[in-house]
Amino acid sequence: MTLRLAADENFHRPIVHGLLDMNPALDIVLAQDASLRSADDPTVLEWAAQEGRLLLTHDVQTMTRCAYERVRQGKPMPGILEIPDTLPIGRAIEQILLVAECIDEGEWEGQVRYLPL
Repeated sequence: MTLRLAADENFHRPIVHGLLDMNPALDIVLAQDASLRSADDPTVLEWAAQEGRLLLTHDVQTMTRCAYERVRQGKPMPGILEIPDTLPIGRAIEQILLVAECIDEGEWEGQVRYLPL
């Protein structure tokens, strides 16, 4: 099964565009395109959980805290991939594509992982 991804509102669009240039079949949705513009972190995480999408974010502080709170409450959390906004775009694209090709849907349930790997 193909890994489903979501990018939160503040995720760098050049990374998303680069991902789709390298793999047009990649299943990635921007939070803004899912009517989540200006939504708070718990709302974005709830949506990602309902959609079964691994969330891509640069928000190391609040998103991570909200994700772990969901896990503590026993709520589904399909996983977060934290990408520092200082990571060069090309390297971020390569690393995300590696993740998309190597992990299965649900494999990172309840986990927060960080790039670079």
